[in-house]
Amino acid sequence: MREATVHRKTAETEIRLTLRLEGSGAGRISTGCGFMDHMLTLFAAHGGFDLEVACKGDLEVDAHHTTEDLGICLGKAFEEALGEKRGIARYGSFLLPMDEALILSAADLSGRSCLCYELGIPTEKIGSFDTELVEEFWLAFTRHCPMSLHIRKLAGTNAHHIAEGCFKSVARALKAAVAQDGTDAVPSTKGVL
Repeated sequence: MREATVHRKTAETEIRLTLRLEGSGAGRISTGCGFMDHMLTLFAAHGGFDLEVACKGDLEVDAHHTTEDLGICLGKAFEEALGEKRGIARYGSFLLPMDEALILSAADLSGRSCLCYELGIPTEKIGSFDTELVEEFWLAFTRHCPMSLHIRKLAGTNAHHIAEGCFKSVARALKAAVAQDGTDAVPSTKGVL
């Protein structure tokens, strides 16, 4: 079973996160930030991952450190759970409609960090959550599980639908990319990812 547990403690946050790639989509998420609880629960469900997260952060400042550190921990967990990346599909993409929003995500577990993010969320906040933190989360994620990740809004006007569609779409793309193909080969002509 491909799984990993990450513990990260800084002066700003303390996070314990467990990820199982072959899961049932179960999420037990407690970040102190309701919006991130919602997004990570959706991410687990739509990726078919089991995800447990316990986080205490300096939310009296804002949600920036919590959100960024959650991305770091989730990225590290993916990187560890994937190991040498033998027998994985490597690539995955998903086009997800969420009411009026339409989000395209594509991932290549290449071992090289690249985030191309074009969501254009039309409001600065969703509730009390700063929408610019959605990009910060995925930047931190791709820096700690090096991959090319493209996230693009093709349509959408509702900020919540756009952000939710993003997390669901990326989850579906990653589900396809981490899927095992029945071989023991590293999916690269270089022999390593």
